[in-house]
Amino acid sequence: MKYLLLLSIFATTTLFAKHYTNCTFQNEHHSDICKQVVKHGVSYDYANRFLLSYFKTQKFDEISWKYLKPKYIKYHKQNEKKANNVLISYVPKMVENLKKHQEAYHYAEAKYGVNKEIIAAILLKETKLGKIQPTHDAFIVFNTIVTRLPNPKTPREKWLLKMGKTNMAKIIEYCYKDGIQPEKCNLPSSYAGAVGIPQFMPNSFIYAQSYKNGIPDLTDMDDAIVSVAKFLHKKAGFDTLIDWNKMKDVPTIEQEWYQYEFDYKNTSFVYEKNTKTGEPYKCFTKNKPKLEYLKGYMKKVMRYNNSSNYAIGVIRLAHDAALLLRK
Repeated sequence: MKYLLLLSIFATTTLFAKHYTNCTFQNEHHSDICKQVVKHGVSYDYANRFLLSYFKTQKFDEISWKYLKPKYIKYHKQNEKKANNVLISYVPKMVENLKKHQEAYHYAEAKYGVNKEIIAAILLKETKLGKIQPTHDAFIVFNTIVTRLPNPKTPREKWLLKMGKTNMAKIIEYCYKDGIQPEKCNLPSSYAGAVGIPQFMPNSFIYAQSYKNGIPDLTDMDDAIVSVAKFLHKKAGFDTLIDWNKMKDVPTIEQEWYQYEFDYKNTSFVYEKNTKTGEPYKCFTKNKPKLEYLKGYMKKVMRYNNSSNYAIGVIRLAHDAALLLRK
């Protein structure tokens, strides 16, 4: 046993002492990832060390892989409106958070034009304002996807593979830039690989911004607040604060939407067809001019999470928090 341990240490030391000059791996997807990060400035040595690390590419997250299966995604979507209803009771906690971190919220509103209530609602939806602790490792989550899909066949599998490779590359680039050794590059995440209080995917780290420090920390509440605002501003064009006086009857509209989704198949709150596949949707807001103002902001929130239930849940929470703040 002692001999095997020494042999393992020797082999690992020898492996890392090697000087790498290319991106040749048995897994062609790992080769693609290596080439991508090298093109973005990562050294061959670092990229190879990361992708040859036992702790990163030879460990797999079977729990996350199970939850990413279509039947579990469908189950999650079906339960999202139930989750929205439960979160209504947390609105007072949102207001407490808005007051406690009012300086950061004010900064985010002024700089990016995103309502503080929308930011707080997203943080509540994602991790209950930081109370939900991550139990997965982001890189291992994405490597599991890439390894389990060597030859994707369906559009979903092809999308998953592309998403996995992109996020693996972003993690390598992130840790290389910060001078973190591959074995120490641990990003606690959800089963889907989302990181921090706002649950950013690694390919969205470009939107992360620190409130007062140089390096953003997505586990810090103030940094999470500013980062969500920057994300919505840059990616969704959210630059004008919602006038809550123009968005009346939100609770009623939310419940009408849930009933609509129950009554029809392939529904969307705002879209008449899938922008990627062209598949037609039964659109809730079609021919309803009174909902145009709400529809516009729904589209913006859906750039954060493309679920209609998610977006209307965020707006309902933000709406209720805005009313409570006025009292």
